[in-house]
Amino acid sequence: MSATYHVKSFGCQMNAYDAERIGELLEADGLIASDMSEADVVVLNTCHIREKAAEKVYSDIGRLRERTGGAPRIVVAGCVAQAEGAEIVRRAPAVDVVVGPQAYHRLPELLRQGRAIDTDMPAVPKFDALPARRKQVGTNAFLTVQEGCDKFCTFCVVPYTRGGEVSRPVAAVLAEAVALAEAGARELTLLGQNVNAYHGEDAAGTLSLAGLIRQVARIPGIARIRYTTSHPRDMTDDLIDAHLEVPQLMPYLHLPVQAGSDPLLRRMNRAHTRGSYLAQIAGIKRRVPGIAISGDFIVGFPGETDDDFEQTLSLVREVGYAQAYSFKYSPRPGTPAATMAGQVPESVKDARLFELQRVIAEGAIAFNRASLGKRCEVLFERIGRRPGQLIGKSPWLQSVFVSDASLRIGDIAEVELIDAQPNSMEGRLVTLAQAA
Repeated sequence: MSATYHVKSFGCQMNAYDAERIGELLEADGLIASDMSEADVVVLNTCHIREKAAEKVYSDIGRLRERTGGAPRIVVAGCVAQAEGAEIVRRAPAVDVVVGPQAYHRLPELLRQGRAIDTDMPAVPKFDALPARRKQVGTNAFLTVQEGCDKFCTFCVVPYTRGGEVSRPVAAVLAEAVALAEAGARELTLLGQNVNAYHGEDAAGTLSLAGLIRQVARIPGIARIRYTTSHPRDMTDDLIDAHLEVPQLMPYLHLPVQAGSDPLLRRMNRAHTRGSYLAQIAGIKRRVPGIAISGDFIVGFPGETDDDFEQTLSLVREVGYAQAYSFKYSPRPGTPAATMAGQVPESVKDARLFELQRVIAEGAIAFNRASLGKRCEVLFERIGRRPGQLIGKSPWLQSVFVSDASLRIGDIAEVELIDAQPNSMEGRLVTLAQAA
């Protein structure tokens, strides 16, 4: 009887991509996917961005150790594995394998060794050792094109857990994109810690993210392209031009600012100012009318004053985000911010996060209400709660639900947006544009 596995992933979309690839590795080695409660091997693919995410991993390890019917072999992969290494085994002896995000292509070999730790960042890219994409994927698929970061924001562990910025070769990205299209993907999201810093090697030289997007857009079956996460410093004119010139590239830009005050931005080492960010956003909106903007925010960063926080709120209102992600600052060991003076009390962080999320929600519902009456194409990706209802995404990444028995998952249909909710839109089918 074949051994079974389960991968549980925490954190970002790049972790979701890595989890898919880990599953393909294990299946290529003969394992069969299973539920976490029964699997012989459980991989916890971890995130190290926030403290609670790491603690959840240790909670899962404890539950797996006491699992009815016996504990599985436990693998801790991802950024917590890279950051903590042997400390994980010391703290949780039930763990069999610890493997970092740049070494998980060696996981089958590590499992055969019994107990092993591998947090190397090898010179040979892991992507060269991964198996071909499996035959069937969903309507939407992630595709990592760039990893690592050279920006060294003072709050961030990514340069230490993922390494410096590395871009995959153009041919390798295109080959995987073709495989995903042939496997059923209609929308690709190109991923990178700083995806717009992409500079992949091609036969003709070096290609930017904009150039890569133009190449991906030529692949039959790919109807939509998105990318995330971008850094303001790497937002180039050719990428903005691509939004105007490539029909498959969606009018949506995730461009994190993190805070609205210059003193905080300097302490964060963000390499942009409030003014430069606002000017950049204004320029993008001017050149690409109707583009949706999303962002990331941290509250309670060391030294954040009431005035700093008010400036963040005012920036949110000025930009008019379609959506945004917000987090309380969490000290990450080894980062400069962890030892900065002026650590903010948790109670203050809680209050500021609540207020920030209220203002973000106001902007999101305003964006949705401004969309009422528009007609747009929606790519349907899952079944809704009601009979005959499907849910898909608008070009601006809004969740849109439509009740119409003629629709199928994977269809792209022209829809009129008829009702706005804080986190979704209701639509009415106008015509089926492209059947799955």
